[in-house]
Amino acid sequence: MLERLTSREVVALTGITPRQLQWWDERGIVVPAREGHRRLYSLEDLAEVAVICEMRSRGFSLQRMRKVVRFLQKEFGKRLAETVAGSSDYHLLTDGNTLYLETSPQQIVDILKNSRQPMLAICLSDTVRRVRADIARKNSTSVSAVPHLRRKNQKAS
Repeated sequence: MLERLTSREVVALTGITPRQLQWWDERGIVVPAREGHRRLYSLEDLAEVAVICEMRSRGFSLQRMRKVVRFLQKEFGKRLAETVAGSSDYHLLTDGNTLYLETSPQQIVDILKNSRQPMLAICLSDTVRRVRADIARKNSTSVSAVPHLRRKNQKAS
């Protein structure tokens, strides 16, 4: 059976105020199921409330978070909770100022600026490994060539 949490339980678990929770529902940020006048939150709803509360505590405005929630739903058909879940193919990233969505290891989208213009990720550790391998390869060919040159020089003397 699907577990449902009351508003009171969500407030106790996340630290959000009951009025904030109601307002978020009214604005379509996190919309729980209804049973009469009672709001019943799924575990996904709870995860979204917790993530938004965390992002708010780190300085992200509710307007920015609403934009993220709507972007994920519109562009990818995903909820915020699905995106930040450990098993997700998508990852929500931040540098403290901007929110990014990693859609693949090669592509990160800046959610808050221009969702149509992706940023490309460059894996610097792969570049460093490749350069080190090239250096090692050059050193091994130089070292093997040096004794050969020494023998030619010794014969000429």
